[in-house]
Amino acid sequence: MQVGRLFEIVYILLNRKNITAKELSKQFEVSVRTIYRDIEVLCQAGIPIYTSKGKGGGIGLLNSFVLNKSVLTKEEQEEIITALQGLRATNYTSTNQILTKLTNLFGTDSLNWIEIDFTDWSDQKKEALQLLKAAVLERKVIEFDYYNSSGQKAKRRVEPLQLWFKNKNWYLKAFCHTKSGFRLFKLNRMKHICLTNETFLRVIEPDSLTYLHEQKSLNQVSFTLRVDPSQAYRIYDECDEEQISKEETGYFLVKYCYPAGEWIYDFILSYGNQAEVVEPEYIRTVIKNRLKGALDKYL
Repeated sequence: MQVGRLFEIVYILLNRKNITAKELSKQFEVSVRTIYRDIEVLCQAGIPIYTSKGKGGGIGLLNSFVLNKSVLTKEEQEEIITALQGLRATNYTSTNQILTKLTNLFGTDSLNWIEIDFTDWSDQKKEALQLLKAAVLERKVIEFDYYNSSGQKAKRRVEPLQLWFKNKNWYLKAFCHTKSGFRLFKLNRMKHICLTNETFLRVIEPDSLTYLHEQKSLNQVSFTLRVDPSQAYRIYDECDEEQISKEETGYFLVKYCYPAGEWIYDFILSYGNQAEVVEPEYIRTVIKNRLKGALDKYL
C-alpha cells in the first residue's frame, strides 16, 4: 500500500505546484503524520521535495524534476502520447488519467492534436460499441438479432474478434457459431446485443479475415450519376476528387462504387429530381420503376 501511495504522491506533485499535507491525507485516507513520513521516505530516495509554510505554502517538487524515463527515446515518448491522444478522442475510458500521468512522467507538453465527435450518433450505438469493445477485450461470446440486406432477421451467436471501421460504417469481425465460420456483421443491423458468460480462446486468423475483406470488395456496385450543379456541396462532401468530372453544361458526372444493397437505390432517390442515373441500365430501370410506383400512390 505504501509503495503505491508513494508513486501516487509523486504523480500528484508532478501535476501540481504544491499541495498541503492535509489534502493528501484526505485523498489517501491516512493521517497527516503518515503523509509526512511518506515525504521523508521520498526525500531519502532522492526525490527533490520541499515544504513551505504560510499562505500558499505546502509540499512541492523542484520544477526541474522529471522521473527517469531513459528506457524510451524522445520519439518513442511522443508516439505513446500521440497514440493515447488519438485513443482519448474515441472516448476510450480512463485514457485521460493515463495521459496525464505519462505527460508528467515524460516532462512533455500534451498537445491535443485530434478530436472526434460522435454526438450525432444515438445513445444506442454508443452503448453497442462499448458493449462490443468489452466483449472483444474480455473474449466473451455474444448473442444478437441480425437483419440481412433483405430485412430477414436471424439469431446469431458469435465470438467477437475485432471492431472494424470502413467506408463510414462500423463492422464486427467474428466467428459465427450459427454459420460455423468467420463473418462480418454491420453494426447498424445488429440488434439486442447480449454479452454471455461464455469465454473463447480463438484469435484472428489473417487468411480468414483477408477472405472476408475480399468478399466485401467483390460485392460492390458501380454506377454513374449526372447531378445538378446545385448539389455541388453534397458531391464534394461525399466524394473524392477523382470520382468527379464536370460537363460543359455545368452538370457533374460522378462515379460511385459502393457495397451492394437496397440502400443504394434509396441513396440515389435521395437526390430527388437533382440527379439522373447514367449507367448501368439495370439501375436506371429499377429507379424508373420505383418512381412510377411512388407516383401511382398519388394518382
